[in-house]
Amino acid sequence: VALKRMLNFNVPPVKNSTGEPVWKVLIYDRFGQDIISPLLSVKELRDMGITLHLLLHSDRDAIPDVPAIYFVMPTEENIDRMCQDLRNQLYESYYLNFISAISRSKLEDIANAAIGANAVTQVAKVFDQYLNFITLEDDMFVLCNQNKELVSYRAINRPDIMDTEMETIMDTIVDSLFCFFVTLGAIPIIRCSRGTAAEMVAVKLDKKLRENLRDARNSLFTGDTLGAGQFSFQRPLLVLVDRNIDLATPLHHTWTYQALVHDVLDFHLNRVNLEESTGMESSPAGARPKKKNKKSYDLTASDKFWQKHKGSPFPEVAESVQQELESYRAQEDEVKRLKSIMGIEGEDEGAISMLSDNTAKLTSAVSSLPELLEKKRLIDLHTNVATAVLEHIKSRKLDVYFEYEEKIMSKSTLDKSLLDMISDPDAGTPEDKMRLFLIYYISSAQAPSEIDLEQYKKALMDAGCNLAPLSYIKQWKAFTKMASAPTSYGNTTPKPLGLFSRVMNTGSQFVMEGVKNLVLKQQNLPVTRILDSLMEMKSNPETDDYRYFDPKMLRGSDSSVPRNKNPFQEAIVFVIGGGNYIEYQNLIDYIK
Repeated sequence: VALKRMLNFNVPPVKNSTGEPVWKVLIYDRFGQDIISPLLSVKELRDMGITLHLLLHSDRDAIPDVPAIYFVMPTEENIDRMCQDLRNQLYESYYLNFISAISRSKLEDIANAAIGANAVTQVAKVFDQYLNFITLEDDMFVLCNQNKELVSYRAINRPDIMDTEMETIMDTIVDSLFCFFVTLGAIPIIRCSRGTAAEMVAVKLDKKLRENLRDARNSLFTGDTLGAGQFSFQRPLLVLVDRNIDLATPLHHTWTYQALVHDVLDFHLNRVNLEESTGMESSPAGARPKKKNKKSYDLTASDKFWQKHKGSPFPEVAESVQQELESYRAQEDEVKRLKSIMGIEGEDEGAISMLSDNTAKLTSAVSSLPELLEKKRLIDLHTNVATAVLEHIKSRKLDVYFEYEEKIMSKSTLDKSLLDMISDPDAGTPEDKMRLFLIYYISSAQAPSEIDLEQYKKALMDAGCNLAPLSYIKQWKAFTKMASAPTSYGNTTPKPLGLFSRVMNTGSQFVMEGVKNLVLKQQNLPVTRILDSLMEMKSNPETDDYRYFDPKMLRGSDSSVPRNKNPFQEAIVFVIGGGNYIEYQNLIDYIK
């Protein structure tokens, strides 16, 4: 909504205006591009009158009779370039929108450039949009994509990090979270764990929200803010968790569709890039090997299959793709059959009597064609994506890893030794083996003895693993005083349902032989458990000493004693150092 409003010159778009939209160009930087691309397709931009969308730092020609909407970060180089545009009189008028708030001094630089270029009247509006975050789903956002390594787990947990660097990272995170709440139009109540990066973020965010509320003239949370109506009486809870409370989950191999796509394929900002494996045709001797085609697919909110199945266990997805394909073929056959009937010449009496009721059928078949084609596009898309995932599962035995790790994390009895898994040359890449071992190491109550550890290390090295992660986790485990022994993951393990009997019929696109048909049992991961305690106001040793911030309270009374005793209706969970799709899915299942 906020983006559409911005693209409409910062006035809310009118629903029923029949007139042509105002044609305009959109100029963004890489940050702006990352924010817009998961949300608005090129077609949607065009419907809003955006004829051209260009990167700020590309060579752009003057289009003197068109307004330009800029959507960029207020960085030094961006502002220099905007001033240059003004001097070169590239466009008819300029609507400058900054992703994050611009400083007074930079604003003055633009003003000076505008005066110098005699372009003051052309600068129509300057807006701080407070949109410095990327929305990937209706209920999921990330901070950034361009320099995400700057706010990554590694950046925050580097042993040699300097205080100044830490401040910068925290400010970056806080800026994005602040933008998020401005856009939401709500002031959260903040809870965080003590003594962690999460606490630093909470303190800074509380201060920033507080200062903004104090400044009544310029407060971003008054009156006509966008989300004012959304949460009129109930404020959301913001739970800030530190990634260190649970390092096993992000290393865990996974079994649901979206998380698998993210884990094994190249999936960024809702777009998956696949290398099409060309068939096994034998090329004539001496011929160049065929080049792999790169294809990219967008997995979006409008893709009904994706929305329905992104949280399903993989075998179910394969089965559903197959069913969709069959129902599509049936529809297609019906259209073909009707066509052939219509093609029959009039001498056959039977055909004539059938004609009258078939014209109706044909009309409906023709009108459902676009729908049919869209269906076909989605089926092809998911056939390709699911096949690519399946290749990984089979070649790396990911089903075995997933099941084995689940057993480790739920402290069940293991059916084969960890050493065998690591030394099995056919199971997984070195990275898969390392992940498995780290999960074992993190989850075990007693660290393995030095003798055992040496044996594991040797096996890992023989398998080609890089042991650096292990030495980090060793130190980490020594440092992290686990509040109450290792986090428990509930004692549930996936139940194999026997191999895929139903999918195995010969017509299936997916040859699932030998892949286990594992079904998930719902269990709450640590992040979900923490959220549950805080939302429902349950007492729980994990969360009892969480700090409590309410930016609306006059004195920043720091207490871990919550003011309101009512359960929360809405919550936002943010993991400092990166959440992941497994946790996202777990939270969604929890809500259901």
